[in-house]
Amino acid sequence: MAKLEITLKKSPIGRPEDQKVTVTTLGLRKLNQTVVHNDTPQIRGMVNKVQHLVEYKVID
Repeated sequence: MAKLEITLKKSPIGRPEDQKVTVTTLGLRKLNQTVVHNDTPQIRGMVNKVQHLVEYKVID
């Protein structure tokens, strides 16, 4: 199964509460922190919701 490497690039400070919750649910707490998740539709939806705050790449 493919994996997603997700990195927080912009701060969620000043963003709507639902975007802040999505970032913390992904496991991101600090800027430039990177987490790896399985590539599922749920994770893709969360990344899509905060795509302006994060960078991601697919790992095989």
